[in-house]
Amino acid sequence: MGHHPTTLSRAALDALPPPAAVQQLHHYAYKARDAEETRHFYEDILGLPLYHIIQSDHVPSTGEYCPYTHFFFRLRDGSFIAFFDIGDDEKALPSPNTPLWINHIAFRVDTVQELENTKARLQAHGVEVLGVTDHHIFKSIYFFDPNGIRLELSAQLADEVQMARESQTAHARLAEWTARKQQWRKERAEGKSAAPLKPQHNDRPEYGGAR
Repeated sequence: MGHHPTTLSRAALDALPPPAAVQQLHHYAYKARDAEETRHFYEDILGLPLYHIIQSDHVPSTGEYCPYTHFFFRLRDGSFIAFFDIGDDEKALPSPNTPLWINHIAFRVDTVQELENTKARLQAHGVEVLGVTDHHIFKSIYFFDPNGIRLELSAQLADEVQMARESQTAHARLAEWTARKQQWRKERAEGKSAAPLKPQHNDRPEYGGAR
């Protein structure tokens, strides 16, 4: 269910309390086919300890009846990746209009050697791994968990100075994309173009060439 926020005046915005200081990810939750299968993958292979379990018959946020086991694996910074086993032995279905590589969660590790080490552990357990992939500011490996969730491990290469420099151009680049997208929507409505909009710049010409 989508929600489009109301556009407020500057005066109305200034009268609001400040936004919460969001400190870090607390947890991200997915559907699990089987709790023990998921525990083995995250705890025994990836090394994330099982830390907390919540079980109930009713969902606190909505009140609906749906018995579940909700279980959490802890990352080094104190955040979690969490799952719900609702007892149906089924994976979540992929989004029908979204390529499988888009929806994923990425975890940071300290070194490229740790990417190589984890790749070796995963492959020893029969898990297919893509990478190590060079993203310039970080390197990554990619793989799927037993629930069909795409995971990424990333080793940061860029320092804080480089990342701060990147942040200086982010709004301008997004504004350019938004302006081009408005024009693309207009042309599409007029029947002039049906192709998806391409970005104005290719940051990764080494993959597939500059097209």
